Amino acid sequence: MDVLFLDANVLFSAAYRRRSGLARLWALGDATLVTSGYAVEETRRNLETSSQERRLAGLLRSVRLVPEAPERTLPEDLQLPDKDQPILQAAIAAGATHLLTGDVTHFGPHYARTVAGVLIDSPGGYLRRRDRPEPG
Repeated sequence: MDVLFLDANVLFSAAYRRRSGLARLWALGDATLVTSGYAVEETRRNLETSSQERRLAGLLRSVRLVPEAPERTLPEDLQLPDKDQPILQAAIAAGATHLLTGDVTHFGPHYARTVAGVLIDSPGGYLRRRDRPEPG
């Protein structure tokens, strides 16, 4: 079973629009959704309306909140801004199989890379690979 760590921008996008395509993540029956308080707070700071805040609260009911992770050394060739390191560290500490993020600027260069057991991917990339039939 996949354990999907959701970055703040994934939570934000899902809460921002009532019919976001990212809602598909919440409909997956064979995946566990997790995030951290750090990601939730970043999401809340950026939402604009009370209806978006209510949507976020509803989404979070089926997302496991994991504790903040202790700082850990990341690979030297993995350059991330200080504000993004707690996201990857929490995903690693939570035992996530995937970190789903739409942050193309900072995480994009690392898409399809596995760091300490966590595959960094975009939500769309993850969903496309799930939908692709296995060769056989």
